[in-house]
Amino acid sequence: MATQHSRSIARMMLAPATTLLLAWMLIPLIMTLYFSFKKYLPLRGGDLGWVGFDNYVRFISSSAFWPAVATTLIIVGGVLLITILLGILLALLLDQPIWGQGVVRILVIAPFFVMPTVSGLVWKNMFMDPVNGFFAHIWRVFGAEPIQWLSHASMPSLVMIISWQWLPFATLILLTAIQSLDSEQIEAAEMDGAKPLSRFFFIILPHLARAITVVVLIQTIFLLSIFAEIFVTTAGAFGTKTLTYLIFQRVLESQNVGLGSAGGVYAIILANIVAIFLMRIVGKNLDR
Repeated sequence: MATQHSRSIARMMLAPATTLLLAWMLIPLIMTLYFSFKKYLPLRGGDLGWVGFDNYVRFISSSAFWPAVATTLIIVGGVLLITILLGILLALLLDQPIWGQGVVRILVIAPFFVMPTVSGLVWKNMFMDPVNGFFAHIWRVFGAEPIQWLSHASMPSLVMIISWQWLPFATLILLTAIQSLDSEQIEAAEMDGAKPLSRFFFIILPHLARAITVVVLIQTIFLLSIFAEIFVTTAGAFGTKTLTYLIFQRVLESQNVGLGSAGGVYAIILANIVAIFLMRIVGKNLDR
């Protein structure tokens, strides 16, 4: 049992790391809030004084604001749907005894370690290029005209690119959950004559509930700030401008740090709303 002295020593040892972490989180947040109430143009006069909530009104009244929010949520929802469904399927396949199982698992997980910018450029130039891309050659083999993926099917293309990068993460979490399932339950169900689909829906899927909620929570937090893949593929064109990209674009076009900071506050509010909603779902599943 820990004594008061040992607890005090533990707090003292954790204090430097905790202070550094809080400073790393709070200082950018405080600066964002500070600049969101100012008209700050670095290349056109610098600090031009306080403007109150004018930056917030300008940002939310922009015709691009709500479409950007909708695009962000569509991308998040599409990626979550694909990664969870395919993640469950891949996890079930990787759980089966196959030759070279370790190598196959490494190859499946490998895309998660590719940088987002590299991933976007690879898909843009090697797969989706309408002239020399892999998909274009496949289309020509069947006598069809290659698709302009990033212009005519921009949203599905982005969802596909981002899903490819996040699928290994979902697969790894779900595979770990499947391997923790008591094999005696599956064997008992087989002895009782339960079919594979029945075993999946009544035994495996309920067991994956917690893992699925964790995947949804973690991926959503990161996907709400998706930027790199859009920047190197569509540059926000063809209806692919997310809230994060809109903030970047507003700052770049107007050189108004205050306006971009107000957009950043809106992004924080949106992320917290979604996170609180998901935390409630996670909490309910973890309490079962």
